[in-house]
Amino acid sequence: MIITPLASSSRGNAYLIRDGAAPPLLLEAGLPFQDLRKRIWEKGITTGDLGGCLISHEHGDHAKAATELARMGTEIYCSIGTAQGAMKKGLQDYRHRIVPVQARRQFSIGPWTVVPFETVHDAAEPLGFLIAKEDQRLVYATDTAYVPVRFRGLTSIMIECNYCPELLAANTRAHPETKIRVIKNHLALDQTKRFLRATDTRAVREIWLLHLSDNHSDAAKFKREIQALTGKPVYVADQ
Repeated sequence: MIITPLASSSRGNAYLIRDGAAPPLLLEAGLPFQDLRKRIWEKGITTGDLGGCLISHEHGDHAKAATELARMGTEIYCSIGTAQGAMKKGLQDYRHRIVPVQARRQFSIGPWTVVPFETVHDAAEPLGFLIAKEDQRLVYATDTAYVPVRFRGLTSIMIECNYCPELLAANTRAHPETKIRVIKNHLALDQTKRFLRATDTRAVREIWLLHLSDNHSDAAKFKREIQALTGKPVYVADQ
């Protein structure tokens, strides 16, 4: 399984998941369509090659290009709440491309098996995804105050590590409302560590840290501390 970040920040999020001849999956579509399509093309893939696009929630930095992807024929997999939120931005014209999914209800996209799960964010019905193919199991969780599910047998982890509490506190003294919103909606370094301690990581081959805050994170520190905690290769998704 090959994980390729195309964008990972509050300005936009998108990730390619590939494995051999299986149709590649797109996680999130949070860039302007032309930019997203260009980044996909640069990886040797067209939007027509995609098996589908999984969208965690309706915010623009995750769903901006959903309408254009659907117009180009890509099926959009998301919760009903996410679809309704995205429809306000024009997706209703391509609702036949929306595949509604529910937390804890397994479904398939070609050879991929996907199990959505609940996350905690200020969105209508946000989801994370467990994605499996043969003996490979990837968990993807971002934009959430915590991860309410535990996993076994994972081989890859894609997990938000948005902010360092000390940096957030220092940077938001004049804007306490910003601090409260971040805490209620995103994973801090210590919360990411808590999730990893509670997760069976024996078979994990790689950990990707996602959605680092532009102002409240420290990529080098995050990578160093997560690698020390887990003993696994750790990568920071490029913004």
